[in-house]
Amino acid sequence: MSAVPVWRPAWLPSWFPSWLPAPLIRGVPVVVCGVEAVLVNGVPPGPELGSALFAAAALLLRHRLPVTVLLATLPGLYVGYVAFAPLIALYTVACRRADRRLLVLCAALVAVAHLVPYPLADDLVPSPSRELALRVIDAFVSAGAPVVFGLFVTTRRELAARLAELTRSRGREDRLLAERVLATERVRLAREMHDVVAHQVSLISLQAGALKVGARDPVSRDAAATIRELSVRTLVELRQLVGVLRAAGGNSEQLSPQPRLSDIPRLIESGGVAVDCDIADGLEDRFPEAVERAVFRTVQETLTNVRKHAPGARTAIAVRAEADGLRVEVRSGPPDPTVPRPDLPHGGHGLIGLRERVQLLGGAFEAGPTRDGGFLVSACLPPTAGR
Repeated sequence: MSAVPVWRPAWLPSWFPSWLPAPLIRGVPVVVCGVEAVLVNGVPPGPELGSALFAAAALLLRHRLPVTVLLATLPGLYVGYVAFAPLIALYTVACRRADRRLLVLCAALVAVAHLVPYPLADDLVPSPSRELALRVIDAFVSAGAPVVFGLFVTTRRELAARLAELTRSRGREDRLLAERVLATERVRLAREMHDVVAHQVSLISLQAGALKVGARDPVSRDAAATIRELSVRTLVELRQLVGVLRAAGGNSEQLSPQPRLSDIPRLIESGGVAVDCDIADGLEDRFPEAVERAVFRTVQETLTNVRKHAPGARTAIAVRAEADGLRVEVRSGPPDPTVPRPDLPHGGHGLIGLRERVQLLGGAFEAGPTRDGGFLVSACLPPTAGR
């Protein structure tokens, strides 16, 4: 058995019980108008009481046929001297119909029915008097009040609906913004993990391999082999994690402080690669921090690739200022065939991340093999990047 629907009209105050069923709430105006008809016209039957009760009963259809119900209540106002039924019907018309001309016409009919006496006198032209002016004012105020209240309730309902829609729209925008920020942070985290963690772990693997070859103690060789194996496994898992994080897509500007040009010599010393470094003097603090970070990351990633793909290759690094910005070039020669290539995983995200970083700053990035079998990475960043 289905429950009786609960309906709450907009004109009810907040303290009114909200658990009352819809038929009972809709029947309240009908009962009030019926009581008014009996109190005004008495119990004995007659045209006055009949028209008044008919006006009260017609209110049951006011939501489906508001204009028709209003016309049906006018005889009750004119003949039966009841006011509640036509005013309630006029309020319903104001809530259900948006045509302003129709509202003016309905209010005028109610005012005329309220003003013209019943029965009609022989002299239809009343003499001007103060009493007549007060009756005219009372008629038009009585007819205008339901219209104004109905328009107010309708406007309030529309504003509430618009506010709810705006709230839902704002919630959707907040969720989209949160997802965008999350995707941006994922890409930034993926780039940082690849630039920093992969670099350090590859160094650990290389040092462990060198220790394994040079160690005479079997225990040391086993420990070095274990370290190398764990390093390789860590790089594999890191590659998978970076791929998952980058799947969110999007570019982002670096948010945390990063190394600058002055840290490149330290990077070269700990890199385990033979490098000829040529960094022009006086470059520090001439370019924005974002530009210096991009140059550092370019050198760091290229040295990592040399260790993985071209072990034993001679590498040259050049950093100089040009008319169009700060240029960094990392040129590596062909790999040394006498040096064993480390069995290190590579996910292919390094050069992609460098290109994204440089393009984000408005610079130009080039990477490709050279004629002698080596590899060249070049980036030029404008002096105004990151400002």
